[in-house]
Amino acid sequence: MRIAEADILIMPGLGNSGPGHWQRRWGERFSTARFVEQAEWELPRLADWVTAIEREIMMSTRPVVLIAHSLGVSAAVHTAQRLKDTKVRGAFLVSPPDHEGDAIPAEARSFGKVPRDPLPFPSLLVASTDDPPCSVERAVDMATCWGSELHLAGNAGHINTASGHGPWPEGLLMFTRLMQRLRA
Repeated sequence: MRIAEADILIMPGLGNSGPGHWQRRWGERFSTARFVEQAEWELPRLADWVTAIEREIMMSTRPVVLIAHSLGVSAAVHTAQRLKDTKVRGAFLVSPPDHEGDAIPAEARSFGKVPRDPLPFPSLLVASTDDPPCSVERAVDMATCWGSELHLAGNAGHINTASGHGPWPEGLLMFTRLMQRLRA
């Protein structure tokens, strides 16, 4: 599937993806991309985030591909379990947080109990080997449960602006490969 054939829904994590973040750069680059905006980025409520994601999926006129980072991954997985006969064709999931670990911020704890059921669409989970909110072992466990292909990105931190991932061309290549595997 070509990017132009899909509605690309971008889901940032806690605090939103600011200027220079790879999600913002990609959103500006892809003509069919839009951000799933949340009413509350700093003190998120799971039900509100899931409702916003579901609404954006329903409003889409083309097949949907999700791009989620950090807490956006948790929200996407919670949402996926509620989707029936979905337009979602795939998901690019980056730096999922471990809600069972100690490094998760208190504001994000309500997103815990992330479903472990397989996702109803193909997905690629990208995790760093030194991401404070998620160990490699937990990332492997999540990918296995969700039926996601796993890519370990090495010592890449939280794969955000703070860890030096502005444009993140390696991620764009991974996303492009995922898109090539998806059907319209």
